[in-house]
Amino acid sequence: MKKLYSLIDKIYRRENLHEAFKAVKRNQGAPGVDGETVADFADEVDANIERLHVELKTNTYVPKPVRRVEIPKADGGTRPLGIPTVRDRVVQQAFVNVVEPYFDQDFHPSSYGYRKGRSQHQAVAKARMFMKKYELEYVVDMDLSRCFDTLNHDLLMEAVAERVSDGRVLRLVRQFLESGIMADGVFTATETGSPQGGVCSPLLSNIYLNRFDQRMKEKSIRIVRYADDILIFAGTKKKAGDYKALAVKVLEEELKLTVNREKTHLTSLEEGVSYLGFILRRNSTVIDPKRLRRFKGKVREITKRNQPTPMEYVIKKLNPVLRGWLNYYRIADIKMLLLELMKWIRRRLRMIRMKQWKTYKKMHKELRRKGIKHNGERMNVTLWKNSNVHIIHQLMPNAYFKEIGLMDMCSHEVGLLSGDKVAW
Repeated sequence: MKKLYSLIDKIYRRENLHEAFKAVKRNQGAPGVDGETVADFADEVDANIERLHVELKTNTYVPKPVRRVEIPKADGGTRPLGIPTVRDRVVQQAFVNVVEPYFDQDFHPSSYGYRKGRSQHQAVAKARMFMKKYELEYVVDMDLSRCFDTLNHDLLMEAVAERVSDGRVLRLVRQFLESGIMADGVFTATETGSPQGGVCSPLLSNIYLNRFDQRMKEKSIRIVRYADDILIFAGTKKKAGDYKALAVKVLEEELKLTVNREKTHLTSLEEGVSYLGFILRRNSTVIDPKRLRRFKGKVREITKRNQPTPMEYVIKKLNPVLRGWLNYYRIADIKMLLLELMKWIRRRLRMIRMKQWKTYKKMHKELRRKGIKHNGERMNVTLWKNSNVHIIHQLMPNAYFKEIGLMDMCSHEVGLLSGDKVAW
């Protein structure tokens, strides 16, 4: 492995710092402990970049503590997120710009998290290939407890130093790690971990976990890893058990991480392997029911029936959710599911319009306006069951929703992993 010398001058180059700020600006994000926003930094970008250039060049740069916030998790808990200041995000991005390409070429081929040109879809496709093509049908689903927060600083610095010999760059990394946390006005030193939210944290976590990846590779054990989501593949249940024991030993004894024993388990293609929101089965790839419930919850929130909002506005708000969800889950076998989902979504939209009518009289007026014959039935337009009757479908057919711009998820190609054909 080639050692890297004299990197700090590449990091503090003005051109690199400007490129780093462009990346920070694209990602936006909240201000750190100093309250400075991305827009504030941009207002005096040349002066700010020059200041960082001089501080890094003269070895006087000192990062500020990260601002700690708690963000909600899908299971009802919270996840700590560390928000560095904008200036510190720029420096971290400048570091990543220079250092990442050197480390990335040595990473495990089945490591997919936070790497350019790699995705969760590719990780799922590789997992399915191992199980189907190589008949490694038994899987260890590893779960790490608070991985980002428990990275050992000394072990991480050793891993970085295997590649980097520039002492000033190593000092910079140590500064990132030990900048501390500010929460509710109280400062806490950081003795372990690289806070989620830091620009360099994904790279540092990959450098740290690469030791695990390579130990598995040395033993000819097939793995797929996306950040701290790890699958280990075996041809028999016994081998899977042996691999699990070895993995736990490497992760806990060598890397000083904590394996969640309750969530780490053995499974198989026959039972279904849950990974990155998908369930991989012998003849299909489907969506994890928990993710489907989460999606339907978002749709329900947008399509609450008691709202005076015009239909076009509701659809404008709904479409990005549908598009984002479909873009992620399009690799799964969801053709029939999409038919049911679109039927359900259109029914909820019809219910919004019905509730806005309030009484059957406005419905009759709408029927007359559209020239639709009816028997004058005094239907209760506030009942869910009535949103599925024939007369409502006549008033608001599927074509109506297409005309006003509702995205039809059924019109898109899905099932891209079917037959083990991968679209990348």
